[in-house]
Amino acid sequence: MRTIDFQNQFKKVRRASKRRSIQLIISISFTIVSIVSMTFVTLALYTTYINKARETAIENNKQVIDQMSWTLNSYLRNMMGVSNSMYYGVIKNLDLTSDSMNREMDILYEANKDDLISIACISQDGALISAAPIATRKSGVDFTEQEWFTSTEEKIENFHFSKPHVQNMFESSNYRYYWVVSLSRSVDLNYMGYTRRGILLVDMNYSSIEQMFSRVNEKGSGYVYLIDSDGDIIYHPKQKAIYGGLMQENNITAASYDDGSHMENFDGSERAVVVKTIGYTGWKIVSVVPASELSAPYNQLRAFMMIIFTVTIFLIVFGNIVISKIVTDPIRQLEDSLKSIEEGSLDAEKVYIGGSHEIRHLGRTIRSLVVQMRDLMDERVKEQKEKRKSELNALQAQINPHFLYNTLDSVVWMIEAEKYPEAISMITSLASLFRISLSKGNNIITIRDEITHAKNYLAIQKVRYKNKFEANIDVDPAIEDCVTIKLIIQPLIENAIYHAVGDLDDEGVIDIKGYEKDGDVYLEVRDNGMGIPPDVLAGLLTEKTKSKGKGSGIGLWNINQRINLYFKNDYGLSITSELDEGTVATIRMPKMTMEEYMGGEGNEK
Repeated sequence: MRTIDFQNQFKKVRRASKRRSIQLIISISFTIVSIVSMTFVTLALYTTYINKARETAIENNKQVIDQMSWTLNSYLRNMMGVSNSMYYGVIKNLDLTSDSMNREMDILYEANKDDLISIACISQDGALISAAPIATRKSGVDFTEQEWFTSTEEKIENFHFSKPHVQNMFESSNYRYYWVVSLSRSVDLNYMGYTRRGILLVDMNYSSIEQMFSRVNEKGSGYVYLIDSDGDIIYHPKQKAIYGGLMQENNITAASYDDGSHMENFDGSERAVVVKTIGYTGWKIVSVVPASELSAPYNQLRAFMMIIFTVTIFLIVFGNIVISKIVTDPIRQLEDSLKSIEEGSLDAEKVYIGGSHEIRHLGRTIRSLVVQMRDLMDERVKEQKEKRKSELNALQAQINPHFLYNTLDSVVWMIEAEKYPEAISMITSLASLFRISLSKGNNIITIRDEITHAKNYLAIQKVRYKNKFEANIDVDPAIEDCVTIKLIIQPLIENAIYHAVGDLDDEGVIDIKGYEKDGDVYLEVRDNGMGIPPDVLAGLLTEKTKSKGKGSGIGLWNINQRINLYFKNDYGLSITSELDEGTVATIRMPKMTMEEYMGGEGNEK
């Protein structure tokens, strides 16, 4: 059932598509092309812009990392400078057998105490030589077991930076211990010309590094963290959560990255990673920006572009409709003017001429064709009118001899019977008949004149038939001024007399009626004769029967032909008959006064 419904809907769509107008085709075509083009251009521009924006954001992060690297480098160089100053400016110039470095170490600490937690010098065997600001080691602390000490012992030629840790090796009066990053190096200690190896320890304040990264992480998108060469985290904005196992970081993988930008998928999300290595420490500054945050600042731009795209599409659709209307309106007006021609109007002035040059030329061509068609049709109508007039005159010429023959036959009969008064009366009636028959050459007369003509004819026939039949005339006065073709009732009366009541003995009746029905005029001649057999009745109005029967035999066919020719096939003569009952001949014509006929309405019909 659904398949049938779908097929029906598809057929409806196909039928509708066949009826589509030029305006619809132009509007839809231009709109589709415009929308596709706009969509392609918009997507291309948007993709290019987003990619460029991502590149710009990554480049900005690189600049931030570079700035951070420079700041951290400056800080570390400062700490290394403190270590160098202590070593080369103090320790190398002292003989520790008799000299002390406490004063110089205190001075150096005071000068850099904002970034330092402590400075200490430890001998190779773990003895504390000097420290600032506190020179008392906590009981139970073995320097040789500290990570910074063992690292320095393993590689004595470099500076060594430890992981962040709490420095709690020295006694503190307020019991406050700080997070530090220890910078340690191997130094030569002088004892009366003998050199012994020791370790110089500079504990950098971890909060200084923390503040550097915190300031950076408060700005921009994503976050920045610091790792050592092994990937161990030195600083992370969510360091406690990581140590607590609440979140993870891809720090081990980041340690293997070369300096520069990288795209990685971690923990189910894509993100951009920028890496910068601090050369002499091996530390790496890592900037992480989720891909979603790279494009987040451009969500508003995306919404704005969608609004612009929607408004532009609306303007394109509206513009296409307006332009297509401007283009197709002249064609539509030309089509409308052609519809009036299709309906039969040949008024060339109604043919639209406007629009573009091509449409104006087409309109002028059609107007010229309409003028030619109208001239040809006028000539054709004129020819038809002349032909119809000739046919009517020929039919009229058939009637006059026919009637004259019958009447003169009756006059001859009366003269032979020496009935001169009756013959004179008949000739007088005949003269009156011919006067109406001539009608100054007009084939159209009023019904009143046609009834007068019928009365004169009946007067003649009653004399001939010695009043063997009765004739009754009943015509509605409202139609007496309406027009009719002359000499159409007389042949019907003639047929009723010859073929119906003429042979009856004082029982024949002929009723003549005239009335209006449904806006038409009806003239009816009824007799009470023997009726007409069906096989004869069927051919009475055809040309084949015009020579059969008594008299000339052309009356009925003649009447029907003349009415058809003049008033077209909608009107004419009809015959009904029943055996032993009688016959009814009915004429149907349009109701029209002589004034209307003279005004030309009759010709239109």
